[in-house]
Amino acid sequence: MFPSNTQAAFQSRRSFLQSIQYGLGATAAAAMMLEDATLAQDGVPSEAMDPPPHHPAKARRVIQIVLTGGYSQVDTFDYKPELPSLHGKTLNEGLGREEKPDVFFGKVGLLRQPDFQFKQHGESGLWISDLFPHLSGVADELTIINSMYAETSNHTPATFQENTGFRLNGFPVIGSWASYGLGNESNNLPSYVVFPDARSYPAGGSINWTNGFLPAQHQGVVMRSSGVAIDDLALPAGISKTQEAATRKLLGRLNANLSERQGEESNLAARVKSYELAARMQRVVPEITDLNRESATTHELYGVDNGEANDFARSCLLTRRLLENGVRFVQLFSGGAFQSPRVNWDGHENCKKNHLREAQRIDQPIAGLIRDLKQRGMLEDTVILFTSEFGRTPFAESAADVVGVGRDHNQNGFSVWVAGGAFRGGMNYGSTDRVGYAAVENRVHWNDFHATVLHALGINHRRLTYYHNGINRRLTNVSGQIIKDILA
Repeated sequence: MFPSNTQAAFQSRRSFLQSIQYGLGATAAAAMMLEDATLAQDGVPSEAMDPPPHHPAKARRVIQIVLTGGYSQVDTFDYKPELPSLHGKTLNEGLGREEKPDVFFGKVGLLRQPDFQFKQHGESGLWISDLFPHLSGVADELTIINSMYAETSNHTPATFQENTGFRLNGFPVIGSWASYGLGNESNNLPSYVVFPDARSYPAGGSINWTNGFLPAQHQGVVMRSSGVAIDDLALPAGISKTQEAATRKLLGRLNANLSERQGEESNLAARVKSYELAARMQRVVPEITDLNRESATTHELYGVDNGEANDFARSCLLTRRLLENGVRFVQLFSGGAFQSPRVNWDGHENCKKNHLREAQRIDQPIAGLIRDLKQRGMLEDTVILFTSEFGRTPFAESAADVVGVGRDHNQNGFSVWVAGGAFRGGMNYGSTDRVGYAAVENRVHWNDFHATVLHALGINHRRLTYYHNGINRRLTNVSGQIIKDILA
């Protein structure tokens, strides 16, 4: 039976857990409540968490494709018909007004025409350049936002803001917030998985998929599309399953003893859960990552074994398989660290050459992923995000009065797109000025973007909070407006 002072015993999560020693019924109840997230995992009473869904959700999972380095909006999705005729003119001549651009490397050359030809595609007639011939074939699924702006043109803080809403390190990324808010649909896989670029981790490494101050189980788990899928998952050579089971049993006793003596600690609890999850993953991950189970037609759709696209194609196909098995959020990076030669979208020296190389790696795999999800009925409840930390200048990165071949960073106006059943598809939202330099109509900040993504998942961005250092923190800081016009 329970203690006589039941009310006092259940005033906190810790006291409730301590009470389970008084009966098997309470033990079973605690196990079930922990599994379905009724009992908070972070030490905060569940009634204070205001758990989602806050409204009916259009989607239940997310794919985020992150183009590291900043791709050029005027060469991809932001069609500016006047730009070719303005080629070789100054920015002020192109805008018809005075503008003093503050560019990252301080070199403002002349306006440059796009390096790629634009055409209208699909029934919607969306303008997309021939840099993305495969994506152009699924134009009617895309909702292109041409009016994004950021607060910095420095890669690292801009990438932080893209993923966390803040320019400073230490805040949880959107994948961690989704995991924290919605929990895990699978007992055998993590809720948040990351595929870094096979060539290199992005600048900052694991900071790009950090849980920040959220409980540790919400950090992204890195997977690879080739070779060893997850580090340290398989049994070491010479260790039998019997030995491993005995080791886990001993470790469990030691952890339980520590918790009994010192009280429950969230990082330890998360680590225990991660070990338990790893044991289950040892069985399911080899099955999911075995792409030989897919047909030759599917391999061809994604471009698996197709030269430069192979690594990213495998990651996209694995993404679909992970979603089918209950993973909530998958993040794929296109582009790595800022080294020489560049392995990302940072087209300073030669934007056309840079973008051609990078687009060939991702164009067919992403289009194949969209087609595959749609034919399986999964696109209706999946959100796909195609983002970059900022855009690039419509003028050359060169000495004044010179047309060069590179483009500098541009935080003032750039393009991203979203897809999936939560969005209208086949439409543009917002616009930049006549040359594609700055967002002018329906400007969208990252807080607005994040608020809209969370809304599609059934989450009110103002109500998904976590108490940290005296503040109820949230992904959207203290702002963010839902972009209602793009929602289905």
